[in-house]
Amino acid sequence: MSVLTIEPGASPADEELPDTGERHRLTALTGLAALSLDAMASVAYGPEAIVLVLAAAGARGLGFTLPVTLAIAGLLAVLVASYRQVIAAFPDGGGSYAVARRHLGARTSLVAAASLVLDYVLNVAVAVTAGVAALTSAFPGLYGERLWLCLAVLVLITGVNLRGIVESARVFIVPTAVFVVSVLVLIGVGLFRSAPVSTAAAAGHASVLAGNATAVGALLLLKAFASGCSALTGVEALANAVPSFRVPRVRRAQRAEVALGAVLGVMLIGLSVLISRFHLQPVAGVTVLAQLADASLGHNWAFNVVQFATMVLLALSANTSFGGLPVLLKLLARDNYLPHVFALKAERQVHRHGVLALALVSGALLVFSGGDTNTLVPLFAIGVFIGFTVAQVGMVRHWRGERGSRWRGRAVLNGLGAVLTGVSAVVVTATKFAEGAWLIVIAVPLLVAAFETVHRAYGRIGERLGLGRIPEPPHRARSLVIVPVSNLSRLTVEALNAAASLGDEVRAVTVCHPDTEDRAHAHALARDWAQWDPGVPLVQLTSERRTVGRPIAEYVGEAAAAEPGTRVTVLIPEVEPVRLWQRLLQNQRGAVVAHAVRRDTDAVICRLRFRIY
Repeated sequence: MSVLTIEPGASPADEELPDTGERHRLTALTGLAALSLDAMASVAYGPEAIVLVLAAAGARGLGFTLPVTLAIAGLLAVLVASYRQVIAAFPDGGGSYAVARRHLGARTSLVAAASLVLDYVLNVAVAVTAGVAALTSAFPGLYGERLWLCLAVLVLITGVNLRGIVESARVFIVPTAVFVVSVLVLIGVGLFRSAPVSTAAAAGHASVLAGNATAVGALLLLKAFASGCSALTGVEALANAVPSFRVPRVRRAQRAEVALGAVLGVMLIGLSVLISRFHLQPVAGVTVLAQLADASLGHNWAFNVVQFATMVLLALSANTSFGGLPVLLKLLARDNYLPHVFALKAERQVHRHGVLALALVSGALLVFSGGDTNTLVPLFAIGVFIGFTVAQVGMVRHWRGERGSRWRGRAVLNGLGAVLTGVSAVVVTATKFAEGAWLIVIAVPLLVAAFETVHRAYGRIGERLGLGRIPEPPHRARSLVIVPVSNLSRLTVEALNAAASLGDEVRAVTVCHPDTEDRAHAHALARDWAQWDPGVPLVQLTSERRTVGRPIAEYVGEAAAAEPGTRVTVLIPEVEPVRLWQRLLQNQRGAVVAHAVRRDTDAVICRLRFRIY
């Protein structure tokens, strides 16, 4: 434990800061494993989202799979270049929230933060359900148990992340490498085949290809583009979590961002080419990636390796949210938009409260969706595009204000990204509104309102506490310590010793009721007290009701009113057993008294814990 001592007149900046624990931070490789799983694993459901939309136009519509994917890959290149700039401009992390807060105002930054929060939460639910969907594609008998499988995976990921982001990255390096190599092998082998090796994976399943082909209009292509952009989720995660990297943080995060864009782009385009070559159609109950593995590698051990790797990485891709969201919540808490508990950091650089909050909300979403991926993907994309658009617009303002070298080209790049992602946000919201997208339209302003409510509450607290102002010099006031007692014991002795150290005057109080048993106990206590004679008066309070807290609170209020300017402290002695189960044996009288005094008076409450070994 390190202790930082500041002498009178000294500044905290004059002291050497303690070690920041670089060994618990990420390198470029571990950052790619911990924070890019979402983006990499999205190739399992991004192309499928495109195919499902284009299937409405029949085989002719499916012919546009590659052009739509190329457009998405172009947008990916724009986003990677943009977020590489965001990393350099905002090394404290926060992504679109940080960009908007500096260049677009507090309200817009909260919209960006709300969209990021929804994005991260939905990413966990989508990743886990997609991973389980890959498993049930290979083992259809598990389809009915998919919700319980989803919850089990969520518990596993949460447990790993509570041990630290570096620990989770080390765990996920191997699954990430296996998945990427498997997909690249699948693509490489498939490019040399003129016809599918096998279609066993889709056997016995009904095709969802539209029976009546329709014209392939601009709206359908836009909808396919917007749906396929779900493959771009996670591109922003590295920019959001720059503080999690080792020094030099900016350079490591930028390298990871570029590597992510290159790998993701190759996989997206390669899978799209195979979809066109093999003329695959969407099949109910079987993922498009499973069909591609079956067609390219055959229904054998290689197929099972791809499915297993996909399942593992999709499930673990929720780790992107566990790495990014706690950092965002920390920034919001730092800016007084969330409870300050989210800014607390445990050992191994873990924001445990953020991790646990994410797990609880994601678990609720899994139960709501029943473990179905397609129920969540429409909701997922909207939050992603809002964050993308806000970040791009903010970076345009950034370059216009900075006006450094080549600022016009960078501003044009960000402006183009803002237009593309903005159009995608509008299209996916309009086309998916009735399917559940309305929830996001409602949730974003509600989250913004919640952030502002917390901020106003902290503002009022800060005003009352005089934060930001130099306070008056401290002065000593007369103090009165009141100690509730019920009998004589070592606990009573320890309480009076502590009270004598705290105050100028100490009074012990006890509450009795007007029945025979209580009167006898009160008389016995008064007799023993007089015989002991500790030098502290014992005040007996009589209560008609069988309550303890209210009579003591009333006495404390009367004592404070009788001696204005006197600081009144209520010292409540309590036994603290060593074993947790033994606390069930306690009568909780101390908690009752503390609640009553806190509710009805302004007295200071001190709860003295006497540990029994």
